[in-house]
Amino acid sequence: MDLLPVNGAALADDPRALEAVRAVGLRYGFDYTDDAAVTALLAERKRALEAEQRQPAAWLGVLALTAGLLLPFVVPMVPALTDRLFAALGAAGCLLVVGVALVVHARTRWKRALTRGPLAGYREVLGLARAHGVPLTHVPAWLEGRSSTGGGKGAAPIPTYATVEPLPDTPPSHATGAPSTTPIAASAAAPVAVPPKPEAVRSYETMADVGGWHDETGCLLFLAGGGGAMWAATSAEPVGYGALLLVPLAGYVWLIGRRQGREKERLREAALAYVREVAAAQAAGAKVPELSPELRKLAETQDV
Repeated sequence: MDLLPVNGAALADDPRALEAVRAVGLRYGFDYTDDAAVTALLAERKRALEAEQRQPAAWLGVLALTAGLLLPFVVPMVPALTDRLFAALGAAGCLLVVGVALVVHARTRWKRALTRGPLAGYREVLGLARAHGVPLTHVPAWLEGRSSTGGGKGAAPIPTYATVEPLPDTPPSHATGAPSTTPIAASAAAPVAVPPKPEAVRSYETMADVGGWHDETGCLLFLAGGGGAMWAATSAEPVGYGALLLVPLAGYVWLIGRRQGREKERLREAALAYVREVAAAQAAGAKVPELSPELRKLAETQDV
């Protein structure tokens, strides 16, 4: 994950935020202003959490729970087991107990990996950044223990701190009347700019969640047209043949959906390229603002 929720340059923009972040780093023995170290930490912790979710205890627990829930309904359907109903119910109960124990064990290990170590300190850093008015580019769902769809509060949400009043604006250097003696150095120290958002990316944000109904609607129209024609053929009612007009309408709906899908894919590629440019600017020291929900979703589902 190259696009960080916040980089060291953005944290250093407010000395108070930087001091608070360094205090957290001292407690956890980790430099949260080092972008390369934070990137490596997030990548390693994400792999570790995914490995915890694939542990045998997790899927064995789910299988045991499923078998324990289904067994009482299967036994009456098997004549050979009807006389052993109580034994089957006892076995179902044992499977449920074992399944619950395995699932709880797997979740405990997963939550321990999520809430301990430098990763817990990084969530504190993000909470402090928000409190000091430093924008977070995006917060991956896995970092808060949320589902892959991003719903819910999560097992380890970003902590909330009291809002800190923003620093007063620093007057420009020319307001003091002191002439600049190092124009070249000042120019070299100019902050890295975030690339402007192209019009194609704005269009993607608008239509990212639009559509998706053309295939279903086309199928319904096609089935309705075919069903009306079959009814007309079997009932000697010629009016039913009028439903055949729905068949070309279904083709038209499918064609619109295909064109929209191609356009969305083109815009998606443009948006993905823009997110990569933003990630490159952040790596160069730019203070990246918060991404839109559509771009955040794209950044979390793609390696950018």
